[in-house]
This record gives sequence, C-alpha cells and structure tokens, in this order.
Amino acid sequence: MPVPYLPEDGTSQEYHVSQGATTKRPTIMEVARLAGVSHQTVSRFLKFNGDGMKPATSERIKTAIEQLDYRPNLVARAMRDRRTGRLAILLPTGTAVSSLELLAGATESAHEAGYVVEVVTLGGPPQTWSQRALELSDSGLFEGILSLTSMTLPVQRAGSVPIVVSPDYDEHMRGVGELADASHMAAIIERLAEYGHRRFLHLAGAYAHASAGERRQVYLDTLHRLGLESYGVVDCEWSAQAARRAMLELPAGSGVTAVIGANDLVAAGAIRGAWERGWRVPADLSITGWDNNPVTAFVPPSLTTVDVDHEKLGRRVLARLLAALRGEPAPEEDDEPITRVIWRESTGPARRPA
Repeated sequence: MPVPYLPEDGTSQEYHVSQGATTKRPTIMEVARLAGVSHQTVSRFLKFNGDGMKPATSERIKTAIEQLDYRPNLVARAMRDRRTGRLAILLPTGTAVSSLELLAGATESAHEAGYVVEVVTLGGPPQTWSQRALELSDSGLFEGILSLTSMTLPVQRAGSVPIVVSPDYDEHMRGVGELADASHMAAIIERLAEYGHRRFLHLAGAYAHASAGERRQVYLDTLHRLGLESYGVVDCEWSAQAARRAMLELPAGSGVTAVIGANDLVAAGAIRGAWERGWRVPADLSITGWDNNPVTAFVPPSLTTVDVDHEKLGRRVLARLLAALRGEPAPEEDDEPITRVIWRESTGPARRPA
C-alpha cells in the first residue's frame, strides 16, 4: 500500500508497505525512510520522545513507527550504550494493598524521569535475594534496581547498575519502617483527652505485623504519659468479628468512652458491636481506626482514621534510585510523616457520667 510522506528536503515521495505476512522485524532505517528523515533523527525522537523537534517531523516519525509496528530492540540498546529506559523494583512474594499505591507513586516518578518500571517478585528463601539482585544488576536489562525489602549487598562492582535498598516490607510483605510508624496514635489520644475522655480500650491487630505492635506500644506509652487509664488491650488479629465480640462482652459499667481500633476493619466491627448494645457513636462511645479505607468516609458515622500516603513513600524511594543513577547524593527528604489523622463523625466529647 503506498504511503505518502514529505521528506526533510520537501520532495513528495511514496513508500510502499507490503501487505503480505512479514518475517523480518522492522528496523530504524525503515522508519527513517518511511518518515523521510535520517536514522539519527529517529534515534533522537526515540530517546527524547520528540522533545525539541518540529511538530511536523515528530508526527511523521510517530506515524511511521505505528505503521511499521516498530519496537526498539532493548537488548541491543543495552549492549550498545547500557541504556534500556527500564528500572526494576523488587518485592517479596505475597500481597499487600499498600504496595499497589506505593508502586503507583514510584512508577509515576519513574515515568516523569523517562523510565518504565518492571516489578520483579523475589521467590525462594530471603538468603538468596541479594544474589538475585546482583544477577539482575549484571543482566543489562535494567539501568537501576530498587529493592523494597531488606537485603545485604556486597560492594558493587565497577560498571554494574546501582541497587538501592529501601526496607519497607519484610519477607512476608508486611509493612515495616515508615509503613509501621504509629506516632499519630499519640495525636489521636491527645485530642480525645481534650474531649474529656479518660478511660480507653485498644483493639489490637496481629502482632506478626510490626505496625500492630507499634500501635499498641504507642497507645500504652501515651496513656501513661498523659495520666490516662487503659481498660485493656484486646487482641483482635485484624478481625472485625473479634472486635464486635469485644464490644458485646464489654461490661456496661466499664467506664470506657473511647475505643482505639488498630485498623478500619477492626473499628467497623467495634461500631457494629456498639450498635447492637444500643450505644451511640460518638454520643456514648468514640471509635477510631487506621488506614483510611475509602468506604469509611461514607458509612454513618464516618470514621476517624489515619491516612497513610503510600504514593508519597513510593516517590521518595524512587527519588533515591534516580539520585544513584545520576551519581548524586541521596536527596534530602522532608520531615513530614506519610501519615495524618482524618477527624470524622465517629469521635466527639466524652459522655457525662450518670
């Protein structure tokens, strides 16, 4: 089929694209002939996404690439100049909702810097993960590697691509580090104390998760610091049903006016249990959660919770990798935590004693 184009010299020509099946992969030279430009111009287009080119030239090259279904040979490019435009992010096997948001933030930052991201799952025992990272570093497929789980790496060989380790997940994909930070638990209790609350109950998560242990400890430390009382800690293992049962079994004369849930699911179970007891939230009982599950903003009463900005963390850790790629010092990070309290309808002043 004849395809008209205007070469850079302004002369009108036609380039014929075969309609039959093809077994030969289109080359950059064919793209250049179809677009009527030099292969160096096509190379600049691919490298800089058309930035700095005349719009008409850029459009011709783009059209030629689409018509020929041309795809750059990344392996050949890597062998030639060690530039693939690809970054690898390493994660343990397992699932964590937070990882999706964290990866979204990292991927967005990578795209802004001109890279694509591939997620590589680390199988096998953790002792083998550092060797896997080194193999990827030497493969020529990636320009940089970011590990979101802890690993011990030897001094990297000269010429190998950088590996940056940000230990945000343990070997079972449970959040650690900033993801387990519980400092805002203190802010919640301090505000509730201002509301007149004096006796609290904590519905804890599963202690295999660092976040559950941290939230419990900050809860106890803050009550002790403020001279407040804890009626107790109930281990709920992130279970809404266990939290509901804890509320159903709470003695009517316990004096508890505030329930601190380890996450939003536990808090939802507590609200259900309070409703079954005929207790009004927050008139009789204030209840808080953690994680800012989207649904908690819309159920009555909307839940006071802690939002965790996983995307911000993703952008932060990707910035460290980009700095390593450029041979620059790690960027200075702001001191603002990735968490913030969102105050909603489930908290209010403590009820007056009868």
